Amino acid sequence: MAEDGRPGRPGRPGRRRAFIGSFTAAGGPGLVTAEVAPDGGALTLGPAVKDVPDPSYLALSPDGETLYAVSETAEGAVAAYRVDGGRPVLAGAPVPVDGSGPAHLGLYAGHVLTANYGSGTVTAVPLRPDGTLAAKPSGLLQHTGSGPHDRRQRGPHAHQVQADPSGRWAVSVDLGTDSVRVCTLADGVPVLHREFALRPGSGPRHLAFHPDGAHAYVVNELTPTVTVCRWDAEAGSLKPLTEVPVLPGAPAGDAYPSGIVVSPDGRFVWTATRGEDVLSVLAVEGETLRLTGTVPCGGHWPRALAEHDGFLYAANERSGEVTWFAVDEATGVPRYDGSVPVPAASCIVFG
Repeated sequence: MAEDGRPGRPGRPGRRRAFIGSFTAAGGPGLVTAEVAPDGGALTLGPAVKDVPDPSYLALSPDGETLYAVSETAEGAVAAYRVDGGRPVLAGAPVPVDGSGPAHLGLYAGHVLTANYGSGTVTAVPLRPDGTLAAKPSGLLQHTGSGPHDRRQRGPHAHQVQADPSGRWAVSVDLGTDSVRVCTLADGVPVLHREFALRPGSGPRHLAFHPDGAHAYVVNELTPTVTVCRWDAEAGSLKPLTEVPVLPGAPAGDAYPSGIVVSPDGRFVWTATRGEDVLSVLAVEGETLRLTGTVPCGGHWPRALAEHDGFLYAANERSGEVTWFAVDEATGVPRYDGSVPVPAASCIVFG
């Protein structure tokens, strides 16, 4: 155990770090390292690197030694960094993903998968035994379809991809087709298992699993709601059950939900909504959710949301900071606790 009572990695007692992605095209510093206070959630900013443009989304390897970042550009790439020292070090050249605008990535079955928003595709890049990336992708899955929103749903827009809790399936969320796809890999190529339709025009963005492994929650970008689903890991099946609002009334202007997080104990779901610039608290009540309230996100345009050690963190893209909130254990209500400046912040992960 670490000196502060938390588990620490060998050789790094008590050290807790965060990694923040940002849009360099909008003035962001690139990939930023931060230390997390041992006695709370406060961040202290450390080095930043600009090896790849627009490292908008990040994922950490299970051993915490390698960080993966998409380069959310028209060309699209993914990069690996060694983070076992004080400063992230690029581990090989970025790998083109053969798709445009990769907005998310996840680790699955010895590969990095990227969700490419612009091209509506999911790309698989093999991992070498040392955690670095192979020189090129092993395969790609093209999403097809559209939705009723004339401007945003003329074609597929893969927005998120991740492994399910069982590790058997890869799940991709597509804003353009109002659907969630469940996939596997065959010789490194993503293969569709089944596609599950959500309400037309909802614009699903991200999905988060409940700790019970039997439920999932999809936050919708084009309508400020969460779709509650039942998940069957044996069958690789997702069943939408109900749709719940994340705002107490009609929005006054723009309202584009972005991030979604389930509390480690499974009692609460939190979402972030851009435009309204709020964090919403939803209580888990069986197979539905109940909105209990909202709080200001502490900035403008919260693009991503993360939970770590009883704190919530919002990456506020347009106001350029990461804010953090202590969470009331009984009610799930976040209380603003501090912030650090990160221009064009887009994502935060912990390791």
